[in-house]
Amino acid sequence: MTAPRSPALVQANDLAMTFDVSAPWLNRVIERKPRTLLHAVDGVSFEIEKGKTLALVGESGCGKSTVARLLVGLYEPTRGTLQFDGLDAHAVFKTPDGLKLRSRIQMIFQDPYASLNPRWIVEDIVGEPLIEHGMVTDPAELKARVGELLTSVGLSALDMVKYPHQFSGGQRQRISIARALATNPEFLVCDEPTSALDVSVQAQVLNIMKDLQRRLGLTYLFISHNLAVVRHVSDQVGVMYLGRLVELADKQDLFANPRHPYTRMLLDAIPKMRDTGRARTPVQGEVPNPLSPPTGCAFNPRCPHANERCRTERPQLLTIHGVKIACHAVEEGRL
Repeated sequence: MTAPRSPALVQANDLAMTFDVSAPWLNRVIERKPRTLLHAVDGVSFEIEKGKTLALVGESGCGKSTVARLLVGLYEPTRGTLQFDGLDAHAVFKTPDGLKLRSRIQMIFQDPYASLNPRWIVEDIVGEPLIEHGMVTDPAELKARVGELLTSVGLSALDMVKYPHQFSGGQRQRISIARALATNPEFLVCDEPTSALDVSVQAQVLNIMKDLQRRLGLTYLFISHNLAVVRHVSDQVGVMYLGRLVELADKQDLFANPRHPYTRMLLDAIPKMRDTGRARTPVQGEVPNPLSPPTGCAFNPRCPHANERCRTERPQLLTIHGVKIACHAVEEGRL
């Protein structure tokens, strides 16, 4: 008899984020133009179990980073809810208990060159969350705790008197991870944490993150456009296209048997060692303008299997053979 599944730590339900990118009011009146809305995220739903990693992949501009900012409360969703450990996260963020919840959800940003204050020494950068959340008040205790955090990510406690410019890119990203771990979070949102790093350094940072996950029982949302990285770190993979999830499956399922035409296209573009003589399939076509997306399925202009239904009717995310997928061709068995 299988054990009942524990309720997910993170539950996103129909999350949407719309930005008003209209021209100034007077210009719109003179030119008689309507308001322009950008649907950056449009109805994304997923769950992440405690101690697991969900990876979100997709081309630039598909809404991955907007999802990350919604999860940590940097944006308030236009529609939808986020449940964290049974709490309505965005409702709690507005209350006095919001600070306590924020300490449980932290974020590692994409660019370690931009996310660290160049005028602060490492002790101030890593120690700031501890002071902000009232976890440490004694200066000696603060020094000791910052030293522990730096050691946990493979740096030395002696590094705390240095400035960010004295470190390499990989070391700076380790400082970012140490800062994110300062409040003992349960959930880390990692927005392309290795994309600005060399391949050898990427591996070191990813191994540190996996080791921390094992030791501390962390839950990750890992955002990347690098499918090799995703294969290394994730338990589940969600593929995003133009603000929507088009496929959500366990890692083994997705890489062994991709179902959505877009997922197949992304996986075909990865260079493989044994296919050295075979011509690689580039990802066909361009991502449509998100301000005027195609009608029906957003992927239909680039899809070799698109028919009239794909061009007029928007596919819903359905569970087909244990995989969540939004594709008329898969639903009808045309693939």
